[in-house]
Amino acid sequence: MAVFGVLAAALGVVGLISPDALLTTMGFEPVPAGSRADGDHTLVFMTASSMAALNMGVYYVLAALSDWRAFFRWTVPFRLLTCTVFTLAVVTERAPAGFLGVGLWEGTGAVVTGAALWWESRARQNAVA
Repeated sequence: MAVFGVLAAALGVVGLISPDALLTTMGFEPVPAGSRADGDHTLVFMTASSMAALNMGVYYVLAALSDWRAFFRWTVPFRLLTCTVFTLAVVTERAPAGFLGVGLWEGTGAVVTGAALWWESRARQNAVA
């Protein structure tokens, strides 16, 4: 969880400093600064999303440092939901194919987290038995 937290926070910082770099990473083609149409709020959305990612990354790191297992359990279904929504965005052509990596990252993180929680629970049960 700490690794995910650090990566989320780092990507949040990248998005705050260079939104175009983050857009490119996700498969979107950035629009040059002077070419944005009136009413294009992409940079506002990128700022808000990047700040949320930075905050979320810090939450994950703090939860990992305090070994807050309940938090880890809560993340599993919501990360699977995120995976589903992001994958559907690509399938329905709302997002470019490069965005599929974001969904897969979330889905993989959910499965790994769920498996680790299950494994630890089994190990604790076996230690008691």
